[in-house]
Amino acid sequence: MTRPTDPDVPITIFCARRIVTMNPARPEATHVAVQGGRILGAGTLDDLRGWGDFRLDQRFADAVLLPGFVEGHSHLMAGTLWRYAYCGLFDLADPEGRRWPGAKSLDEVVAVLQRAASADPEGAGPAGAGGPGAKAGPPPVTGWGFDPIYFGARRLTRHDLDRVSPTRPVGVLHASGHILNVNTVALERAGFLRTGIDHPAFPLGDDGLPTGELKGPEAMLPVLDHVGLSRSFLSGDEFGMRAFAKLAVRTGVTTATDLAATLLDEEVGTLRRVTGEAGYPLRLVPLLRLIGMKPAEAVARVVALRAQSTEQLRLGAIKVVADGSIQGFSARLRWPGYYNGAPQGLWYTAPEAMRECYALALRAGVPVHTHTNGDQATDLALDMIAAALAEVPRGDHRFTLQHVQLADAAQFRRMRALGVGVNLFANHHFYWGDQHRTVTVGPERAERMNACATALREGVPLAIHSDAPVTPLAPLFTAWCAVNRQTASGHVLGAPERIGVPEALRAITLGAAYSLGLDGELGSIECGKRADFAVLGDDPTAVPPERLHEVPVWGTVQGGRVFEAGAAERPA
Repeated sequence: MTRPTDPDVPITIFCARRIVTMNPARPEATHVAVQGGRILGAGTLDDLRGWGDFRLDQRFADAVLLPGFVEGHSHLMAGTLWRYAYCGLFDLADPEGRRWPGAKSLDEVVAVLQRAASADPEGAGPAGAGGPGAKAGPPPVTGWGFDPIYFGARRLTRHDLDRVSPTRPVGVLHASGHILNVNTVALERAGFLRTGIDHPAFPLGDDGLPTGELKGPEAMLPVLDHVGLSRSFLSGDEFGMRAFAKLAVRTGVTTATDLAATLLDEEVGTLRRVTGEAGYPLRLVPLLRLIGMKPAEAVARVVALRAQSTEQLRLGAIKVVADGSIQGFSARLRWPGYYNGAPQGLWYTAPEAMRECYALALRAGVPVHTHTNGDQATDLALDMIAAALAEVPRGDHRFTLQHVQLADAAQFRRMRALGVGVNLFANHHFYWGDQHRTVTVGPERAERMNACATALREGVPLAIHSDAPVTPLAPLFTAWCAVNRQTASGHVLGAPERIGVPEALRAITLGAAYSLGLDGELGSIECGKRADFAVLGDDPTAVPPERLHEVPVWGTVQGGRVFEAGAAERPA
């Protein structure tokens, strides 16, 4: 029998050892039928024969298929930053799968940058790295992934980075992306090497001059171009888009966000061209960041951008940033503040601008995602959302709080009442959990951080994320973090907030798709949805929960096209 629909479009049926569908009506299958990049159905082979003539693809007969993972909070710079020197503490794999060792001390960080300067004296870097984001003059030396919280009380200063070069601008971006350390040359070029600066974003040395540590966008933006880290470059770089796609295929990701893009015309053109290529394996969802523009301008811009959306590029949402990072001491915390007595953090967006953005977005049907790390910032966001909803009532707005790490049960109840979802930063337990217990927020508040169990118990829509490049893009590792809540030292941080493997897998598929308003298309393997699958070497629902992050990823199927890890831009 041949169905009359799409008779000229071939049907492929993939078989697998097991297919975990995330469809409650049919939670597992052995075969899935695909036509034209969409799913005809999932079930047994006999269930699917009725669709007509087909080709049986058995390459996944020994594999396990899940819905393609949806990374609801990441940044394209996770690809672009591989142009530069990795200065993080933990060993890390690059887009080609090569592992880079971590720098275990401040001196090692300086040594990594010194090697980068020696290896790249003209600033060419990988694939021409010195050019696109850098100002004219001696080429910069640039690093990323650094965090001084691992190295005790001493902070990195401009004098440390002057050891890398006294004549070239030197900059190293913190892992959080909220702080930048630069040398004397970079400070001088940005006009910041002077006395009289009185602002918490500029720590000062004994000489009254900035130390070279710059906190938040107000301090960082004037310097970024000088060290080759223009935000426009980071979110609109073709090398970065391709490198990011390779990382995605290696980790089972078929849809990912760029959650703070500038989305200038040239960048949008590049995004449309690259994502439109037949071999590009990833659907991108960039959100326009509300920094450096008025709320009315941002809403008008994303409304206009909607018309440029494609199957592989989804435009039309906004990102608001309320505060900074907890480990960078730039997040806004309620009383009693930081455990170690550090000064209160920074506000990135004024309350009036947040409320105006929310109200205008509600009128225009524009989803808004808001970064809140500290609980005081979460209070502010909820207050402004409540005020905007009182002015412009709207159901199913899909407003989402991102990170929202210190939220307590009362705040989750407010979120439920307001229809607000959360995307929690589960990876933080591993990478900074020990520091949160002992330095930033203390044992009790650290145990409630990223409270996945409370979110589910209070009925708040839940996703979890990596915030790549803040932590590595790897949804199965993110799920492992939510299930085990284990720190790098092996301490279990807040056992009552652990969730089960099924809940964690839903959070990296349907949960993340819901947060992006794409749950009608993505996040489960069922009739009518996009043919996006993560191809795994083992069954994540059958391995011990403590080994969830060890499940191997073979690659992905995205829009019915097969991509093997290591060959990310060549459909198999």
